[in-house]
Formats: sequence, C-alpha cells, structure tokens
Amino acid sequence: MTRMVLFDLDGTLVDTAHDLGYALNLQREKHGLAHLPHEVIRPYASHGSKGLLSVGFNLKPEDASFQAMRDEYLALYDQVLTRAPTLFEGVDELLWKLENKGILWGVVTNKPRRFTVPLLESINLMQRATCVVCGDDVKEPKPDPASLLLACQQAKVQPQDCWYVGDAERDIQAGNAAGMKTAVALYGYLDVADRPEEWGANEFMRNTLDIVNTLV
Repeated sequence: MTRMVLFDLDGTLVDTAHDLGYALNLQREKHGLAHLPHEVIRPYASHGSKGLLSVGFNLKPEDASFQAMRDEYLALYDQVLTRAPTLFEGVDELLWKLENKGILWGVVTNKPRRFTVPLLESINLMQRATCVVCGDDVKEPKPDPASLLLACQQAKVQPQDCWYVGDAERDIQAGNAAGMKTAVALYGYLDVADRPEEWGANEFMRNTLDIVNTLV
C-alpha cells in the first residue's frame, strides 16, 4: 500500500530551469561571456551548481576556481530563485488527489535549505508538504539514501510504503537503496545521453497524469 509519495524538487515537482539558467547567464555576463540558450542549460538544471558550472564555464569541482565560482553563482541565484518557478503541468491536481486520498507527500532534494524553503513558500507548497528534506539536512545527500530515510522518520512511514519520483539517476539510486519503489519523471531535465531505462526504476512517468494513474 502506498502511504507516502516523495518527490525530487527541480525537474520533478517544479520547473526551476529558467531561474537557474537566468542566474547562470547573469554570471556569464559578469565574466564577459554571451548568454547560453535555455535549451542548452535545461538538461543540467537537475545537477545543481556542479552541472550548471560545467555547462556554463567548463568547470569541474576539482578545478582551483570552482568553489569561488560556485559561491558567486549561488549568490546570484539567491537573488532570482523566486522569479519564475512553475509547477509542472498537472502537479497541483496530482497533489490534491494524493491529499484527498489520505496519501502523504513530501519533498526530498539535494537543493540547500536556504533556497528550498523560500522557493516552496513562493508557490504555496511549503505548508502543504508532510516533510521537506534538503541536501544539507544530512551528511550525505542523494544518491545516498539518508535524506529519504530521514523523510520517512519525520512522517512516521516505512520506506517500503513509499514511492520516490525523480528525474535523475541519483534519485533512483537513492530510492532503491532506501527500499522504496521508484519512478522516473521523464518530463524532467533528462539529457539526450541519459539512459533512464538502465537506472533500475519501477516505473517511468511521461507526465503527471501517469503518476496519478499509477500511484493514486
């Protein structure tokens, strides 16, 4: 029996790619570089600052300038993160259906809490969620299962009674490691090089209607 559905945030529950990309282009502009098109940035939006700095500046975490550039990017994103976040089509209906059936739902994201809370508050989801676990709430974020297990503890629900829905391989790895059923949000920020069929998920969701039909 499904007692709770947990969602990744960026690329699964909320479309934040425009704001993430806007901050990246502000940073590129600051360094004398031209803006990148949205369609170039979008596939990297689920991979946090690491992915965005990779596509924006060809930087890797081991590079000497990475930390300073990451701090600069996050400061810029902090200014624009509530500019235009949008629920993916059908998400609001999905959440209401879960609530009406007595199924709990929550958010488990690698996004730091300093960004997650104001973002969710700006779209009126913070108070509705049973639990919100962020990347800095645990020692090891996804693909480690710690954040998902913490969400279960907070909601007093067993992992085997939960689904985790995400759009990145680390989401499925974390959900499987936590003992949950897992689903890939194919409408999210997948790159053409991604092979979601190889990630070991239980289900593949083309849209939120698929989630309703499968989980509710």
